[in-house]
Amino acid sequence: MENNKTEYRKNMLLELFNDKQYVPMKVKELAILLQVPRENREQLQAVLDELVYEGKISVSKKGKYSIARDEKVVGVFETTQRGYGFVRVEGQSEDIFIPESSVNGAFHMDTVEVIITSGKSGDRKCEGKILRVLSHGIETVVGTYQKSKSFGFVVPDNSKMPDDIFVREEDSMGAVTGHKVVVKLTKYSSNGKSPEGKVVEIIGHLNDPGTDILSIVRAYDIPMEFSKELMQSLDAIPDEVLPEEKIGRMDIRDWQTVTIDGEDAKDLDDAITITKNEDSYTLGVHIADVTHYVKERSLLDKEAVKRGTSVYLVDRVIPMLPHKLSNGICSLNESVDRLALSCIMDIDLKGNVIDHRIAETLINVDKRMSYAKVKAVLEDKDEDAIKEYDGFVEMLCNMQELAAILREKRYARGSIDFDFPESKIILNEKGEPIEIKPYDRNVATKIIEDFMIAANETVSEDYFWQEIPFLYRTHDNPDTEKISKLALFINNFGYTLRVTNDEIHPKEIQKLITKIEGSPQEALISRLTLRSMKRAQYTTEATGHFGLSSKYYSHFTSPIRRYPDLQIHRIIKENLNAKLDDKRKTHYSNILPEIAGSSSRTERRAEEAERETDKLKKVEYMSKRIGEVYDGVISGLTAWGIYVELPNTIEGMVRITSLKGDYFHYDDEHYEMVGEMTNRKYLLGQKLKVEVVRADKMLRTIDFEIVEE
Repeated sequence: MENNKTEYRKNMLLELFNDKQYVPMKVKELAILLQVPRENREQLQAVLDELVYEGKISVSKKGKYSIARDEKVVGVFETTQRGYGFVRVEGQSEDIFIPESSVNGAFHMDTVEVIITSGKSGDRKCEGKILRVLSHGIETVVGTYQKSKSFGFVVPDNSKMPDDIFVREEDSMGAVTGHKVVVKLTKYSSNGKSPEGKVVEIIGHLNDPGTDILSIVRAYDIPMEFSKELMQSLDAIPDEVLPEEKIGRMDIRDWQTVTIDGEDAKDLDDAITITKNEDSYTLGVHIADVTHYVKERSLLDKEAVKRGTSVYLVDRVIPMLPHKLSNGICSLNESVDRLALSCIMDIDLKGNVIDHRIAETLINVDKRMSYAKVKAVLEDKDEDAIKEYDGFVEMLCNMQELAAILREKRYARGSIDFDFPESKIILNEKGEPIEIKPYDRNVATKIIEDFMIAANETVSEDYFWQEIPFLYRTHDNPDTEKISKLALFINNFGYTLRVTNDEIHPKEIQKLITKIEGSPQEALISRLTLRSMKRAQYTTEATGHFGLSSKYYSHFTSPIRRYPDLQIHRIIKENLNAKLDDKRKTHYSNILPEIAGSSSRTERRAEEAERETDKLKKVEYMSKRIGEVYDGVISGLTAWGIYVELPNTIEGMVRITSLKGDYFHYDDEHYEMVGEMTNRKYLLGQKLKVEVVRADKMLRTIDFEIVEE
């Protein structure tokens, strides 16, 4: 009977809310309008809450109720340590804020249905309430096991998961306190109860060498081992190029050819040839012909699609292809014949590609060079390096000249170069970090970058105009609102951004990066500018690359370690051999959207795993240096503290509560930390001496305190 009453009240309220003359009202106003006695207002409130929960009405921040008109959306929920979270909706630039009280039992990475409870207002995000979980995005969690008398808990490594996972003793696999484990979720959070799970793998003890990195690999579900069946299939692949494989290829083994890579690189997938003419250069970018060995729909191909990319972690490489290919027959090693797919470009003295040819080739690398030695020849004029590269110095000088021309042309059109110092982390045999320093991006690395970009653009433009199904590397224009916020922020420092018709040209960003070079605000403004950009991705449409200010761009140059490159090689080779008929074009049109999506996802996974392993080793490095004092520079300011970056690229925080001599507050308008009594200020770029006071491997945070001089 009570249920009938509730339904009647709901229908009555919905009729009212649907009335065109109705305006949003609070509970008290509704009660007066409907003549609900004071003693029955709790019942009215309960009915309203049910309607909100069902998504039929919405409630504003001020407590006013109104009809929910197309306010339901579906997205992916991401939690935070503090219990609240955000729902990311595909195609929307702004996330929806979900207060802790509105999470409704959703778990990190669940796909959820959300009702909007209040719209976006100024800097405040759109707010919502999760109505229901549509599907769970996470089935297994990696964490540290903590044993009790008759049960245990797994503390997730992912700090975004606020709840520990309850594990019954019979489901623990005998794990002990301190074991890193993989736990399969059997129950998700509900009614305030912790999620439950079952241990399915013990990775090792947290103090065992390599367990920390392996835990990150497992957490991101990155495949490490190749199946026995796949490894057996490699027996059919030769160790050297067979005579019959050389037939019909453009034989350029007599061209002076070099590879330039890191000293410890083993998967060499690009080689260079160059000749200087009277009024032009002929540049050959020769890429390993991986698709000759990785056939479509083969076990190798299916595994490569699943992996998407090689993953370069601080202590290991997890390859996309087995070593027999990546370090063997597909690697452009010195003094052996190799199959390649080449983009040979004639480039004038202004950097214009005036002619080009894409061909299946047969090459033989004359010299395997390293970035360090090439730098020693070109910049340091080192006699030993010049002697070692005797016969190649003129070639290297021509490469340096052409690279400078290409870079200048790219710069003139607005290409943006965010030159952040990357970290080089050196480990001992136990996997412990013994040195951390900035990675040297020198003349040699820039030469190879410039040549690879030229080849990528040339191939991409060629296949765009042929109107052949293709995979492009695209980078959309920044979100207008984010750029407006950035423009407002940099005004505090006397910089401007020119925005025309709600659009910004990459040249404006480039000008800003140039202006701030060497300034105290350089690191912060560069990072904020980068964050205002959209993420580059793989697509089937050539929508342009904002960061490079390029109309046509694809990834062509690394098929050993990136699947999109391998995929377009397959299309190019079929086209070169007149096998790309309408049936094959339809085939590629059907499969490329899914390949674009999966490649973008696996790329993000690899980047996040690489970033997490770097953070982990930086914290481990500093955990053995508690009490040591370093010179640093203020790299960021927030309401909860001051970020300080050391010369070795390690960044830590001075918490606002540890600042001595005054009560400090953060002035967000002027971007400075100010003392209430003394008016003492901490500013961006300010040099400080800091002492290491804490390094938490679980949270991956480093805490500093300022040392007064």
